[in-house]
Amino acid sequence: MDLTTTNILLGIMAAASLLEAAAVIALLGGAFVLSRRLVNAITGLEQRQIAPVVTRVNAILDDVKAVSGVTRTAADNVDGGVRTVLAWLLRFLRSSARS
Repeated sequence: MDLTTTNILLGIMAAASLLEAAAVIALLGGAFVLSRRLVNAITGLEQRQIAPVVTRVNAILDDVKAVSGVTRTAADNVDGGVRTVLAWLLRFLRSSARS
């Protein structure tokens, strides 16, 4: 029995497996490099564009919070005034009804 042909085919399959392994390693390396570049691009984008927008939005939200606080205080004051006037009017009407 001559195993030369079998050995040659096994050698070819081993070489093909080594080439496939090298291709997989190269793809993994390329994916790693691509992911690093993507992370760096996203970080740069965040620093250049998103961070200033977040700062402005936070400033606007602080202004809105201050205005809503002033508005809430004014509304509470008006509510207290209306309650005082209504209480006075009710007392006045009750006292005129008794007289």
